[in-house]
Amino acid sequence: MTNNAVSDPSTPTNRRVIVGALGLFQILAWGSTYYLLAVLAKPIAADTGWPLTWIVGAMSLGMLTSGIAAPRIGRVIDRNGGRNVLAASALLFALGLTLLAMSPHLAVFVAGWIVIGLGMASGLYDAVFSTLGRLYGDTARGPITAITLFGGLASTTCWPLTAYLAETQGWRGACLVYAGLHLALACPTYLLLLPREAMREAPTIAANGEPSAPAAPLLFLLLAVNGALTALITSVTSVHLLTILQMRDLTLAAAVALGALVGPAQVAARIVEMVIGRYHHPIWTLAASAGFIALGLTLLWLGTPVIALALMIYGAGIGIHSIARGTVPLALFGASGYATLMGRLARPALIAGAAAPTAGALVLESCGSDATLATLAALTALNLAIVATLIAMTIRRRA
Repeated sequence: MTNNAVSDPSTPTNRRVIVGALGLFQILAWGSTYYLLAVLAKPIAADTGWPLTWIVGAMSLGMLTSGIAAPRIGRVIDRNGGRNVLAASALLFALGLTLLAMSPHLAVFVAGWIVIGLGMASGLYDAVFSTLGRLYGDTARGPITAITLFGGLASTTCWPLTAYLAETQGWRGACLVYAGLHLALACPTYLLLLPREAMREAPTIAANGEPSAPAAPLLFLLLAVNGALTALITSVTSVHLLTILQMRDLTLAAAVALGALVGPAQVAARIVEMVIGRYHHPIWTLAASAGFIALGLTLLWLGTPVIALALMIYGAGIGIHSIARGTVPLALFGASGYATLMGRLARPALIAGAAAPTAGALVLESCGSDATLATLAALTALNLAIVATLIAMTIRRRA
């Protein structure tokens, strides 16, 4: 069948090896892209004199590029499997990070983030989930959940590493080290470990050039809106959380200490979901995610005595949403065409996530922290209504 190191990905041992390797490289992929500027933005601005807004904006442009490219990446995975796509993502990450490191001008820095954006479309959760769906079909729920456990450790692992590299090698050296890891470790591992897969029929293409919608278009639309709203809410919160807490009279040290509660809460919630997930339909994971995010942000809006609890509840919500975004489409629409579907669902979420930090900054500056949290709480209520509709439709379909 193949000359790869893992000839049969369906055996329990080989499945564990594949999931473990993909999980480890998700830590590297997220840590060297999405979480990179949390540590390096200020050193880059100090070294180059480039405006901080443009430095962060370059990453938003990369995320926008990712959203535009995601549907096509999904179609490629559906047709050919994820082996070559994931290997290409490692090359794109390496090239993009090298461009960042070597950039003499802001324009080259922005170009580097556009290349990284293409890597994000072909190498982060949506592409990995699609690859697992292609390999394991309807049984991919367990591997998808396991991958999110690794991904939840990305900031915890890579923020200290990035800070150490920036301190010892400079920000450009840090980017080059990450580029080397993608090139020397991730790319060959994908090629050696993942099996070659037989080509399948290309997804049906509509007149506008897009893959045709699933058989239940309203379900698809509601899932897409839920994904975009969740990305909008969580991107604003992630980027501006420390600022919001400081605007509510907390010191930077206190804000950082409270913000640090979100990560462990994500991982803890994913572990619970891994244990109990087999006993319920994934739509209930999505419902719990939306409920926790809504409750957490509403409690955060209410004020001080419950901030720690609010952030832990919020963290649990975003933790299991990462699982739901991969498992709900698989459960509702099946494994056939799953990668194409994931690519189409990823586009609105990634575009919303790219626009959210700027939109959040405008609301924060013009209206203050209370109004920002009130707006986020209102959006979570709308999201709950969408999820409730999804649940009703799912129950009706199953009946």
